[in-house]
Amino acid sequence: MPQTKTDKILGSRRFSNYFWATIIFLGGLSFFLVGLSSYFKIELLPFTNSTHLLFLPQGIIMTFYGTTAILISVFLWLTIIWNVGSGYNEFNRDIGLITIFRLGFPGKNRVLKLNYKINEIYSIKVNIQDGLTPRREIYLKTKDQREIPLTRVGQPMLLSELEDQAATLAKFLGVIVEGIS
Repeated sequence: MPQTKTDKILGSRRFSNYFWATIIFLGGLSFFLVGLSSYFKIELLPFTNSTHLLFLPQGIIMTFYGTTAILISVFLWLTIIWNVGSGYNEFNRDIGLITIFRLGFPGKNRVLKLNYKINEIYSIKVNIQDGLTPRREIYLKTKDQREIPLTRVGQPMLLSELEDQAATLAKFLGVIVEGIS
């Protein structure tokens, strides 16, 4: 049986982030160009007639909304480029060490690397919350009651997938599973 188990964690480079960053940029650019068209009285956006808008108050509001949307899309594109949240979980029974690695935003704290000894782990905890904002997460629970999240952020996993992953990991580490009844 293999003595090392590695789980890759998908970061910001998901289809939904590419989709929303593109849509927000295009919408923001459209609003921005409509606002500028109302100021300069020149049609900057084809297939529209926005030169008849008054710059105060409609044009300035359109320019503000467009600028805000463009800045939000730039933020989303930077998180995609930097792949914020990506990393891996490595469970190594040979040396008795668990490594949790994640990438963050650039700076002195860009790399988050946590190491735990396997004998410090008490259990694998599963947290399931259904409702308007469902959450399905797996945590490493240490003997001093700290809970370290292992699952990726985003769309919740299927219950069967979550249970299988938690049970497999608990068996690999030789600990119990909490939260599944």
